[in-house]
Amino acid sequence: MEHLHSPQPSDNLADSLEQLRVRLARFAAERDWDQFHSPKNLSMALIAEAAELVEHFQWLTESASQALAPAKLAEVRLELADILIYLIRIGDKLGVDLVAAANDKIALNETRYPAEKVRGDARRAEEYARKDD
Repeated sequence: MEHLHSPQPSDNLADSLEQLRVRLARFAAERDWDQFHSPKNLSMALIAEAAELVEHFQWLTESASQALAPAKLAEVRLELADILIYLIRIGDKLGVDLVAAANDKIALNETRYPAEKVRGDARRAEEYARKDD
């Protein structure tokens, strides 16, 4: 089943994140909020927003979590936006290229979780090593 708001691939993902980074930096600067946007404070705000996202799914079944009513999906959409905003601000404050970091992490996960070894089995990487001993 395809959702109405299915993510669309972007050829300009890095540009899109960069555009958001610039817009968010400008937004904070115009309001003199940079003084509050330390990595510590932004990290705390990020986890608070992640908790708000989780609240929308708490007590739902797996199938219900995949078939949200339009109003609930709209709320979840805004929580996801908050999380992305804080993540981008933290990356900006620390000079982390989020796209490069994500690509590096995916490459690492490809070696830690080779498809032929882990297909259909969702455990932590160290648990696969113990199984092979």
